[in-house]
Amino acid sequence: MSATFIIERLGNRGDGVATAEGDSVYVPYALPGETVQTSSEGERRKLEQVVSASRARIKPICSHFGTCGGCHLQHLERSLYLKWKSRLVEEALEREELELKPEPIIPFGAHERRRVVFTAIRSGAETVLGFSERNTNRVVDISQCPVLLPRIEQALPVVQAIAAHLAPRSGAIKLSVVACDNGLDIAISTGSFTPEEARQKAIGEASDPAIARLTLNDEMLIERRRPLLVIGRALVTPPPGGFVQAVQGAEQAMAALVTKHLFDCKHTADLFSGFGTFALRLAERSTVLAVESDGAALATLVRSWREAGGALKPISTAKRDLFRSPVTAHELKKIEGVVFDPPRGGAQAQATQLAKSGVARIAAVSCNPGSLARDLRILVDSGYRLLSVTPIDQFVFTPHVEAVALLER
Repeated sequence: MSATFIIERLGNRGDGVATAEGDSVYVPYALPGETVQTSSEGERRKLEQVVSASRARIKPICSHFGTCGGCHLQHLERSLYLKWKSRLVEEALEREELELKPEPIIPFGAHERRRVVFTAIRSGAETVLGFSERNTNRVVDISQCPVLLPRIEQALPVVQAIAAHLAPRSGAIKLSVVACDNGLDIAISTGSFTPEEARQKAIGEASDPAIARLTLNDEMLIERRRPLLVIGRALVTPPPGGFVQAVQGAEQAMAALVTKHLFDCKHTADLFSGFGTFALRLAERSTVLAVESDGAALATLVRSWREAGGALKPISTAKRDLFRSPVTAHELKKIEGVVFDPPRGGAQAQATQLAKSGVARIAAVSCNPGSLARDLRILVDSGYRLLSVTPIDQFVFTPHVEAVALLER
């Protein structure tokens, strides 16, 4: 059913929000101040036409914008976009009654994302490679993605050719691509058996010299050279398909905030450590306890530390589910500084133990302002002082925003 609305504000997901009979109505790709015509019913509408456009509306940089669900806000003028992103963090703090204004947001832009996960499916005789359409399971076949580093975007034809040999008749496969410092690391997950002929054809497509490594369901198909990431004084070969911070500059900005805050701590802990994004940098000045549930990530961390050849102080590791079994206040007795960087759900159980500890300094890193603010509330209520919260726009054109919070006892 067609209806016309005046958009009042941007919601937390980047949709335009209007009011109809006292209820909120959400319109994707609409901006505050615009008059828009929509179709469908309920609280979520489909934008059919912008009747009166905002001056803040700009031309998107990608031809797939509005169809591909990867980006939500390429149509909003940059200064207002960054203001909205900062406001997401500020509102999360306000909801928890944390009286602190965030620091200025650290911005990033197009052509900077080094990690991406594509979906590939068969469609008749063709293979579609791309991202899901917003709010559907349909995959949008992409020919460009200006959010990505140019060397990933340039490799799209090769990635699609590899996917064409490995995609099953039904179902989807995932292709994780990381632009390491010395080449592309491609990890493919099919969830099913792949015939040898298809494997060999995929290996043939991977002859492109830009590809450092190709793995299929954690099995090495080809390794032209070990893919490497520089983490402080260490070199890291990430596990196939493992978590890597999406933008190198964002990782460096987060690490700079964390290491400066914990600079004088002689004994530190990195909780939810992954393969050592913070631990390897902290070990330049302090001993480190690194705790993580992913055994492959911890093995990578240990290897990187050993290969640093004595350039780093000791790092001890523990494989542990910190949601079910957080590091206790007693175990943190000798630790002076802690950084924790959990998944989107946050670290409520771990924050509760930190609240009982005597740890002098804490750096909390999160990609979810809501769960971050909840965890900060726990720490502040126990006597920690919140010094700063810095938003970082690692996930450009999306509603996701990274943030680093610094606290002291």
